Amino acid sequence: MRTLVLGGARSGKSVFAEELCTDEDVCYVATARPWPGDTDFSHRITEHVKRRPAHWTTEDQVDAATVLANPPCRTVLVDDLGTWLTHTLDDAQAWDAPRGTIAPQLQRLIAAVDSFPVSNNLILVSPEVGMGVIPEHRSGRLFRDEIGALNGTLAALCERVTLVVAGIPLTLKP
Repeated sequence: MRTLVLGGARSGKSVFAEELCTDEDVCYVATARPWPGDTDFSHRITEHVKRRPAHWTTEDQVDAATVLANPPCRTVLVDDLGTWLTHTLDDAQAWDAPRGTIAPQLQRLIAAVDSFPVSNNLILVSPEVGMGVIPEHRSGRLFRDEIGALNGTLAALCERVTLVVAGIPLTLKP
C-alpha cells in the first residue's frame, strides 16, 4: 500500500507516519540535511533520529527516487518530500530558473512511486503549505506551487492519504 501523509509544520505528520510502520523491516529515507551552523535544524534532525527504532535501516544523503526504484526493505518511509524538494531545487540551482527546470527530477520520483511494488508498503510524508497566504518572494511561491502540484499527483497515485492537523489524523482517501 502507498500512503501519503500531509500536514503543516509541527503538525505531528512524521510521528503519525512512523506509527504506521508496524513491519519489522523498515527503511527510513531521511531527506533532511544538516545546514552548517544551524544548530536548531540539527536539533530537529536529532529528535527525529531518537524516535526511530534501532532495528530500522536509515538511508540519508541519497535520492529518494533511487531508493524507491529498488526498495531495500518491505516498508519504506520517506520523511519528508519538502526537504527533498528543497535539496532538488538547490542541486539544480533552480530557485531563480524558469519554472519546470526540475520537472525531470519530479517525474522520476513520481514514476518511482507509481511503480513501487504492491507487495511492499510506502509511506510518504509531505508538507501541506497551500493553506496560507501567497508568499511574497518568488522562492516561496515556487516551493509552494511545486510541493502542491507534487502532493496532488502523489495523492492520486496513493491508496491512502491522511492529513494531520494539530496531531489529529484526518483520512482524506481510504
